[in-house]
Amino acid sequence: MTRTVQQLFDLTGKTALVTGGSRGLGLQMAHALGEAGARIMLCARKADELEAAVAELQTAGIDARWISADCAQEADLKRLVSETQQRMGEIDILLNNAGAAWGAPAEDHPLEAWDKVMNLNVRGYFILSQLVAKQSMIARRSGRIINMSSIAGLNGNPAGMNTIAYNTAKGAVINFTRALAAEWGQYNITVNAICPGVFPSRMTRGTLAALGADKVAAQAPLNRLGDHEDLKGLCVLFASDAGKHITGQWLAVDGGVSVVSGS
Repeated sequence: MTRTVQQLFDLTGKTALVTGGSRGLGLQMAHALGEAGARIMLCARKADELEAAVAELQTAGIDARWISADCAQEADLKRLVSETQQRMGEIDILLNNAGAAWGAPAEDHPLEAWDKVMNLNVRGYFILSQLVAKQSMIARRSGRIINMSSIAGLNGNPAGMNTIAYNTAKGAVINFTRALAAEWGQYNITVNAICPGVFPSRMTRGTLAALGADKVAAQAPLNRLGDHEDLKGLCVLFASDAGKHITGQWLAVDGGVSVVSGS
């Protein structure tokens, strides 16, 4: 019997692991997955921020817990997967969201900063996806992986926006998503990417202060920045059976910026 829309989007009984979930876009999407019925395991480096985020989710009636880990470190990722399975059971949904950025002109960009961005934003996504798939998804022939990219992965930047490592990493995430989807479709694992535009956050605070939030918002056809709701619907679509025939795709959530910039 064909399911209703409400049934297709329902995540009751599912466990979602959300990296970089203690604040910002990660916490917004953790709320979305939890509101759809999923149990949430949050991961980030700072225990105090994780405690506050989990308390916020629990106040909203969501079953949420946390593990402190550095997603750039292989040993931490192995521990993260093991502890999540011990405490919450099999992992149904992986949201690779932890990330870092660095601003410097390409000709002067420190190599250690390049490595930091690549290790967290690309290598960490691969290691964690591999661990979760091998230990929780492949044998059960079921899984949803959502990778956070960015519209910065679709283009270069205007003059003065010197984030070559970040742009390169986010472009890599898009093709990582495509390649992984092609390989793991045989296991009924979908892999998709979300490409946010500019949302107010710690990462964009400097840019918004330098350029002016109104000026940045005016670059979008919808004439605004992203808000605290704008990623929720797409996140649940990719995580649920409503999106079970979607894989290897990316979608920009940017108010139309990528349309007028030619991406």
